[in-house]
Amino acid sequence: PLFLPADTDFDKLLRALIGVALFSSAYMAEVVRGGLQAIPRGQYEGAMALGLTFWQMMRMIILPQALKLVIPGIVSTFIGLFKDTTLVLIIGLFDFLGQIQSSFANPNWASPVQALSGYLFAAFTYWIFTFSMSRYSIYTEQRLHTGHKR
Repeated sequence: PLFLPADTDFDKLLRALIGVALFSSAYMAEVVRGGLQAIPRGQYEGAMALGLTFWQMMRMIILPQALKLVIPGIVSTFIGLFKDTTLVLIIGLFDFLGQIQSSFANPNWASPVQALSGYLFAAFTYWIFTFSMSRYSIYTEQRLHTGHKR
């Protein structure tokens, strides 16, 4: 805000997108960096011996191997990002959980049983999404057959 003109105003959704993107990009960078460090030095040396440039080496040899290794970390980051979307309540946007909480203001829905069922529905929905993402991660790992033990 201090580096923009005083009359500049962003939509709340854009603020949320920028904040979540910056937050998750740091975690994703660390996951990919870990994958790059897991590649043996011989792969780099072999690529240099073939006379490949740095970008050719990364694109054709190093990154395909590194990204196969970090599939579990990438999926874990995506699951964390999915669960962190509830943080947009801080800036005033309503997400899935916020919609459930706002329904309690309605007198027809404001009872302890309705609150419990709303939260149980939210928990079940989050569980379904995260469980399916983790199963897809296992499927992708097996399909790419990285050859590494878990």
